[in-house]
Amino acid sequence: MKRTLLSVFMGLLTISLAAQNDFPSRVVEVDWEATEVVVPPSPFQYQILFIGGEDMVQTGVNEEVPAKQWHDFIGFTEVTADDCVDDPNAIGWISVNHERILADDKIGDGGGMTAFLLGRQPSNDELYVIPQELTDGRKGAFFNVDFSNVGETGMNCGGINSIVDGRIWTAEEWFRSSNESIWADGNGVRDTTDYTIKYTEFEMANFETIPKYQNFNWMVEIDPRAAKAVRKQYNWGRQPFEGGTIAADNKTVYLGADATPGFFTKFVADTEGDFTVGTTYVYKHDEAGDPWVEINNDDFSKMLNFKAEAVSEGATMFNRLEWITIDKNTGKVYMTETGRDNPGGNWEDELADGAVFAPHHIQRATDQGVSGPDDPDYWDYYGRILEFDPATGDVTIFVEAGPYFTSSPPLADYPAKHLSNPDGLNMLYVNVAGEDKTYMLINEDLNGTSFGRTPLEYPDDRMCEMYILDMEVENPTIDDLIRLTQTPRGAEITGACATTDGKSVLVNSQHPDSANPFPYNNSLTFAITGFDDSGAIETLSNPDFDDISGDDFVIYPNPTERIVYFNKVVDLAIYDISGKRIAVYRDVKSIDISGLSQGTYLLKTNEGTAKKLLVK
Repeated sequence: MKRTLLSVFMGLLTISLAAQNDFPSRVVEVDWEATEVVVPPSPFQYQILFIGGEDMVQTGVNEEVPAKQWHDFIGFTEVTADDCVDDPNAIGWISVNHERILADDKIGDGGGMTAFLLGRQPSNDELYVIPQELTDGRKGAFFNVDFSNVGETGMNCGGINSIVDGRIWTAEEWFRSSNESIWADGNGVRDTTDYTIKYTEFEMANFETIPKYQNFNWMVEIDPRAAKAVRKQYNWGRQPFEGGTIAADNKTVYLGADATPGFFTKFVADTEGDFTVGTTYVYKHDEAGDPWVEINNDDFSKMLNFKAEAVSEGATMFNRLEWITIDKNTGKVYMTETGRDNPGGNWEDELADGAVFAPHHIQRATDQGVSGPDDPDYWDYYGRILEFDPATGDVTIFVEAGPYFTSSPPLADYPAKHLSNPDGLNMLYVNVAGEDKTYMLINEDLNGTSFGRTPLEYPDDRMCEMYILDMEVENPTIDDLIRLTQTPRGAEITGACATTDGKSVLVNSQHPDSANPFPYNNSLTFAITGFDDSGAIETLSNPDFDDISGDDFVIYPNPTERIVYFNKVVDLAIYDISGKRIAVYRDVKSIDISGLSQGTYLLKTNEGTAKKLLVK
């Protein structure tokens, strides 16, 4: 069950078949005396763990089907002393959401989720999938999470991974408005009859019969050990949920909705760890004193129509609140407000009915010279990361995405770092050389390619990136971000989730271009390992060429990530020692050579400049 990720970036897939004509298939005169650049082995390891549509998930006893696609959220639940796991190297269960909506007799209708158990080799920190036998008799490596006991799910998107005990909730983002809308064009949920809620812990919902579409768009707790749903949280309200987080008190839940307007909500349990009884609130920044306004969760009608209740209370409106995470060291909560290009018309009705704009949107509208966030000309192309401080009750901008461009610049002038539409968000806690460090993991999901979200040469290619940020940086900006990885062509990068030992970060590549070579034409879950290696993260940043003297074409190896950087954009071919061309890249300023075996290679531009590359 082990896989090696030859190249998460693969340039990534910037190889151009047309560009191959610029280079001969063999080099007649190879200048092996060219300037030598040495790239030592990287402390980071890359592995593919789980491939949608390829790996088989267990759906019943002696029954399996290919896994669903469109991997999104990843949760990690640590193995404890109370778990009966035979493998001593087991570290935790992985839960992967599937945003792909399909109807299948075995795997279930709507969305989906896969659970599996990971182990780590003590000799080299490599991860591997551990076969299991579940209590329901299913045997195998990957298990379809059974949602039949809660009426199935509709598009499993983001979710919650508790920092307290690793409990997992999956978010049903797919907001529907009628029974007809849950089954269309042969996809979705086939059973459109009304649904009766039974045998839950929520008395206000028990034996209520509702239109089937209203049984979607809840947070749903699952048990990754049994690969089975536990409950839908009917007391948290029905919204197009994307993300959430549990505070260290194991009572407070913060939640976000992916909509314009999206509302920031909170649930506070009466008892630690019991999220079936408590109080539900919506955030209203201009409320005198406490900014949290209660929505009565004993009234099931109000939970079904949570948005209308929030608007009637004058709640604060945000522009697509997606993932939410918490810094366990400070208790501060962080949210990705992904943005929407021109949201003006999307929240006019709610504004008229009493909801209010978040202060930063009012300020942004003023800065843009428009009448307000409801103005058709108001833009929010890139989104941002927000910070909520429970001590003050304030939501402020933590990192503003961008920078802004009126039109996309060409690749040669493209900024070294551009954050576009942050989506997935999480924290990495790692001990490096005896020092505890906290990093934020930031995933992009481009809303579009205009206004500089991609270079001018790539108007149709949404190549999303993942960044990390040292949380010790005060008042961070784009310049403080460190690029970690990038997805294959067309894919969203999402789900970044760290293992609790701080060694690995698990990441999803979602809905890539089907024309990509296998396995990058499938959604997949991969791992990057080595964050506890001293100095590894610090050496990820792009090199500064200002102090590098030499000729017109300068290459600079980053020994940590095995990314080779150039001082300018080039068309480039790589040849092995026999002169055989093994790869061609077009319009690149760096390449990932992590898939190359040890040995000597030649890098040659289409202008004829050559450099020798030694991979140790």
